[in-house]
Amino acid sequence: MLTARDPLPHRPRRVLVAGISGSGKTTLAGRIAEELDIPHTELDGLHHGAGWIPRPEFLDDVRSLAARETWVTEWQYAGARPLLAARAELLVWLDLPFPLTLSRVVRRTVRRRVRREVLWNGNVEPPLHTVLTDREHVVRWAISGRHNLDRRVPAVLAEHPQLAGVRLTSRRDVEAWMARLRG
Repeated sequence: MLTARDPLPHRPRRVLVAGISGSGKTTLAGRIAEELDIPHTELDGLHHGAGWIPRPEFLDDVRSLAARETWVTEWQYAGARPLLAARAELLVWLDLPFPLTLSRVVRRTVRRRVRREVLWNGNVEPPLHTVLTDREHVVRWAISGRHNLDRRVPAVLAEHPQLAGVRLTSRRDVEAWMARLRG
């Protein structure tokens, strides 16, 4: 596993960004895509249909994405992870401190709800009280799943020798790594 200061073995063409909710996966994926001049596909946009119902064509869309020569996307959703990992060249793991990611996901959720921001396929964040009633609520999901990547990332890297891994553990790491990517 590489760190923020280690050189990449080559300029990647297919990149995954892993992290818990609120870690900044989508933001970093967009930055990487811009720097490498390759397309970013937001996986949530493929997954969520109207009414937050998973789209039936989701995994077919992921297969099509994975088959492309270049892409950057988030490494999430159990059915999508193996399809993407089999083709990816680099996995960037945002392993940021939990207090930071939790505060980010809470602020983002509140902002989206208050502003009624339209997300993927016409969806908006549910009422804030659902954090107490919905086991799948993004804030509860971030709390309950905060250690899942501790075992998933090393396992996928061991399973896919073509996949280089970079672990970023702070905002400073993210900026240092992006500077190396530019260099």
